[in-house]
Amino acid sequence: MESLLLPFRWIYRALVWFANSPRTLITSYLLMIVVAGVIYGEVEQRNPADAVWWAVVTASTVGYGDISPTSWAGRVLAALLISTMVLLVIPLITAHFASRLIVDDDAFEHEEQEQLKADVRRMRALLEELATRHGIELPPLPPTRPVTGPGSEAPPWERSSRSGRRRPPR
Repeated sequence: MESLLLPFRWIYRALVWFANSPRTLITSYLLMIVVAGVIYGEVEQRNPADAVWWAVVTASTVGYGDISPTSWAGRVLAALLISTMVLLVIPLITAHFASRLIVDDDAFEHEEQEQLKADVRRMRALLEELATRHGIELPPLPPTRPVTGPGSEAPPWERSSRSGRRRPPR
């Protein structure tokens, strides 16, 4: 079962990589426009300027209709370009910019989380020492669950998607 899921994990990691890199998003967008334009120009016997114009208009889903494919190969290319842009590239660009706009000011930095965990361990040790001195039996700790946040040792597909980054104080 693990080997069946491996390609999907690779695809997921590639999408995360694309979504988190504006340079990669823009480069892949421009590359898709140029490649689709070149292929369209060859398939439909158009000049390069018209072919790239067609690719931009088609990818942006504006669809002026001044240039449109007449062959089946051109129509399949148009369908692939439109589908890729609408279902993948445009949502990734939108999600990237939305994630930059939405910042959780209350999220802890990794160092702050580690300090809090160390403080809790110290308090637990002091509490146990005090309980031992006074002959008090402490209730057992609840079973621990594995940590799945950013920076944890959990596999990437089991980690939380929360970034844990805060803006610097103003």
